[in-house]
Amino acid sequence: MSSQFVSLGLGRFVRADRVLALEPIEGEERGPGHRTRVWLDGLAQPIVASRSEAAILADLGGAAEAAAQPPPSGRRRRGGDEPPSLF
Repeated sequence: MSSQFVSLGLGRFVRADRVLALEPIEGEERGPGHRTRVWLDGLAQPIVASRSEAAILADLGGAAEAAAQPPPSGRRRRGGDEPPSLF
């Protein structure tokens, strides 16, 4: 199964299925290129994103919808796997 990628801004992307949490940066820490901490599976420290948590969440929602869509008709799934037959 392929995963969708989500932009964190400034040319950085992460796999949508690895995002665990988003934490808005507030106060004096927030500034150019510092809007959201993105916690990822497998990393002890968050990545600082230049996009807002709302923008990242919107992209995560789009990635989830795209992953749930079946492949277009007439195309085979990756790896040659065919969906199981019900009959």
